[in-house]
Amino acid sequence: MFADKYLTEIQGLIEKIRITQGEQLKKAAGLMADSIQKKRAVYMFGSGHSVLPCQDLFPRYGSFVGFVPIMDPRLMWFSVVGPGGARELLWLERTEGYIKEVLRSYNITADDTMLLFSHGGTNAAAIEVGLQAREIGAKVVSVTSMANYKITPAKHSSGKKLADVADVVIDNCCPPEDAIIPVPGQVEPVSASSTVAFVATSMSLLAETAELLAKRGVKLSTFVSPNVADLPKTHNQDVFVDYTEYVKKL
Repeated sequence: MFADKYLTEIQGLIEKIRITQGEQLKKAAGLMADSIQKKRAVYMFGSGHSVLPCQDLFPRYGSFVGFVPIMDPRLMWFSVVGPGGARELLWLERTEGYIKEVLRSYNITADDTMLLFSHGGTNAAAIEVGLQAREIGAKVVSVTSMANYKITPAKHSSGKKLADVADVVIDNCCPPEDAIIPVPGQVEPVSASSTVAFVATSMSLLAETAELLAKRGVKLSTFVSPNVADLPKTHNQDVFVDYTEYVKKL
């Protein structure tokens, strides 16, 4: 059964991340905790499907104030074809220079951490976010496929790929093709792996960062499920207020 095969493959992939990327996860979480402790931001960026872990990190049940997603609707498809469609997005995320205009809306400083997601790691958008963040002095963490890095030539005019602009590189351990289930009678595999790997990685980073901050005595303003008992009904509204005040001071 292909469903069982996919779940087995994904389980193995996440286990590979756990075994091989533990030190990188700790290093990245340390940078992220430093930024939040200083009342600065862990900015997050991805385009196309790579925006999904950014959306999932905050606001999300179990996440906390300090994570700031950078989400440009022009770099996120909300239609398949036509305005907001995938073809337009795929063109724009490869176009050099555009991301500079997006970042004008964010006050990135040397005390911030930039968390970047891109399976392929060759598109201009994520690379240029990393380059600009590094130029400012911010720390950069990339989550990308190192298998793809090894076989795919650079496409950006700088000659760099996403892993080249990061202080810490976390391998998503996914194959270059992303899809992992072969289908008899066709060349193309099906069922992508990178989204699951990205979300698992982002949540492990969240957990590690929370542990570090708790050890440092930093109180977390955490967005919670209504099923969490013994919290006032206004709790999540208070978290949104905290977030609003937090980003005003960035």
